[in-house]
Amino acid sequence: MSLSALKEWDTQAQALTLGRTAVILRKGGIMETHDGFEVEHRRFLLYPTFLHQNEAELRPEFRPLLRPDPAPGVLTLPAVADVLQVWKVEDLGKALTLEPFQALNAAAIERRFHYRNRPWLHALLLRVSPLTTPLELEETPEMLGCVSWVPLPGVSVPEPGVPVTPDADLEQLRQRLNALLLLG
Repeated sequence: MSLSALKEWDTQAQALTLGRTAVILRKGGIMETHDGFEVEHRRFLLYPTFLHQNEAELRPEFRPLLRPDPAPGVLTLPAVADVLQVWKVEDLGKALTLEPFQALNAAAIERRFHYRNRPWLHALLLRVSPLTTPLELEETPEMLGCVSWVPLPGVSVPEPGVPVTPDADLEQLRQRLNALLLLG
C-alpha cells in the first residue's frame, strides 16, 4: 500500500518525532483548494520542509531545533503518523489555548487562523512512530510547492518503531484537548 506524506516545517517534524509534541495546527498551503486543508489521510509519513519555516513563529523552546536543510534535493522522512483526532477550531480564543501543546507561538496561531480571511484551523492529535530507518527519497519537482499532501506512489509503508508517546498519555491529552475545545 502506498502512502502520502504531510509537509510540515522541519522543526515541527523533529518535535513530533522526538515526542516533544503530538499536536499540529493546519490551515493549508497556497496551492490548496479554496476550502483549504483537509485531513485526507489517517496515516501518513512526515515530510520535513524548510520552505517558509519561520523562527519568529516558533515558541522559544523549539527554536534550537531550527537547522538548514542538511541535504537539499534529498527528502528524509523520519516517521509515520496516525491521526487520533481532528478538531476544526472556529474560535480564535480556543485556537490560542492550543499554544502550549504544539510548536507555534500565539502570533503564528492567530495568523494561520485568519489566513485567507477564513477564520478557522484544524488541530490534529497524532501518534508518531519514528521509522526504524528513515526513508530517503529524491525530492522531485512534483513534490515541491505549497501543498500539504504529497502522494508517494510506489512507496510502501516503512517499518515504524515504537510510538514516541505512550497511548495512555495520548488519551489524557485527547481528553484535555476535548475539554478545552469542545466544552470550554
